[in-house]
Amino acid sequence: MFESRTIENDMEWLRQVSEEVDFNKDNLDEMISVLDSYCLTHGVFAMAAVQLGFNKRVIYLKNTDLSKVEDDIWNEKTIIINPVVKLREGLTTYWEACASCLDNTGLVLRPYKLKIEYYDLDGKKHQKTFTGFPATVFSHEFDHLNGVLHMDKALELKVMNKDERREFRKNHDYEIISKTGNFEELGKEYAKNYKN
Repeated sequence: MFESRTIENDMEWLRQVSEEVDFNKDNLDEMISVLDSYCLTHGVFAMAAVQLGFNKRVIYLKNTDLSKVEDDIWNEKTIIINPVVKLREGLTTYWEACASCLDNTGLVLRPYKLKIEYYDLDGKKHQKTFTGFPATVFSHEFDHLNGVLHMDKALELKVMNKDERREFRKNHDYEIISKTGNFEELGKEYAKNYKN
């Protein structure tokens, strides 16, 4: 059974920038098998390969459906390899948690809309647009590929276990601030006016 790398023991590992997948050399089958096994047995939205010991630019999306937040076994199993973000628009907030960051829950600003390019398991290139909560989930994992944790971006941090977090989110839900506009500018303005 694989466990997630955590800030308690593996901060240096989590801070590295993941390498691009080489479809001719890398063993994707093993990596995806480990990601699949972990996601099926843990209540996570998604995982980046680096969190499970693979320094590669791979994201496994388990659940990007906010209505299924309580459903730990739901698994959409979308594999995203070597993603590149092409566009970020709008602004949202969510109290994010992370398997690698223990009980640290942070209020994080994310774009409402993302356009990306990526490869599938067969090496075929795709373009995809995420809007709303799926953009938040993807953004969180994309940061992992660049050695960035949600704690680094949080406007506010709280320490909560899983049960406390679920209860807290009932009154502090995912929020759409704006569906359009420059993400960076909107985020700076929101952060400037945010009061803990």
